[in-house]
Amino acid sequence: MIERTLKLPEQRSFFLFGPRQTGKSTLLKSAFPSESTLYYDLLRSEEYRRLAANPAIFREEVLSRRKGQTHVVMDEIQRIPDILSEIHSIMESPEPPWFCMSGSSARKLKRSRADLLAGRAWTLRLHPLTHRECGSRFSLERALRLGSLPSVFLDNSEEDARRTLKAYAETYLKEEIEAEALVRNAGPFLRFLPLAASESGNLVNYSNLARATGASYQTVKEHFQILEDTLLGFFLMPYAKSARKRLAKHPKFYFFDSGVQRALAGRLSASLERGTSEHGLSFERFLIAEILRIADYSGKEFSFSFYRTEAGAEADLVAEPAEGPPVAVEIKASDEPHNSNLGGLWSFREIRPEASLICACLAPRPRNCGAVKILPWQDVFEQLGL
Repeated sequence: MIERTLKLPEQRSFFLFGPRQTGKSTLLKSAFPSESTLYYDLLRSEEYRRLAANPAIFREEVLSRRKGQTHVVMDEIQRIPDILSEIHSIMESPEPPWFCMSGSSARKLKRSRADLLAGRAWTLRLHPLTHRECGSRFSLERALRLGSLPSVFLDNSEEDARRTLKAYAETYLKEEIEAEALVRNAGPFLRFLPLAASESGNLVNYSNLARATGASYQTVKEHFQILEDTLLGFFLMPYAKSARKRLAKHPKFYFFDSGVQRALAGRLSASLERGTSEHGLSFERFLIAEILRIADYSGKEFSFSFYRTEAGAEADLVAEPAEGPPVAVEIKASDEPHNSNLGGLWSFREIRPEASLICACLAPRPRNCGAVKILPWQDVFEQLGL
């Protein structure tokens, strides 16, 4: 068993969102024993058909549950959004159970205008494994090649891990896109997906992607929204003091896991050699996702963005805590980053003199280069208070 950082509340109803195969069902079953829990798995076709045809049956069963069943788990809640109205009704009854509702997509809940329980349930997220959760078994180079989904991490061979990731990509397309009819025409989306994966971490250029896929500019934007809503990735907005100005500029889009990104891009079998630009970009993608995961688990409030000037000076990540100065992070897949490569940090300091400047890299030990702290990447989390 891998001990997860996220601890589920025992006396609180909650939504648990996360991409497929991040371990939501395993975590729920370990936290809530079967003798005190009523389980519903909507990925089971018979369970889905039965409740989709008549969601009111769910309320009747819950209200008739055995004494001592204090929790109700509803796995893949987005498959039947109408169940949430029944849950809301049960919450108003005497001595209701605690509801634990998991899902791999918030899109269907949003589009169906489902009853999201008006603050009666917390919203939690489960991510792929972090390096802290992997412990002594963690390998950075393997994480860059194959990611850290639990099923992939536990595969004994890289060949098995690659097959798992290929199957994951196929499952996503069949179960999230085709089965849920998230796109009217699957052709442009199938052409878009490997291109978006290949461009992960770069500035999003909707016009170029539209030309490459034969789709409209608006369709490409909708495709990125599908990736975000199905939790396959996230946008990182450009830094600006004004929130309105951030929205007016091109964002970057990152896939949630490096292994899934490489599978969708068709790069799983390609080598990833240190010193190459692909290795450097993979390290940047990994570390940004890792920082956002651990920050989410910490419960601390951060605003994340990237910094880029018209002249091309760039800092890969800007972390702004709710209180205190921002932290600008430049990520280098080198064990001896040179001061000449840190221009983006110095540029950021010109507009935010109080900012902390960090270069996260593969160096074995920390050192200072003027106002810039050059740190082994594992030490960045402590500097951010994580």
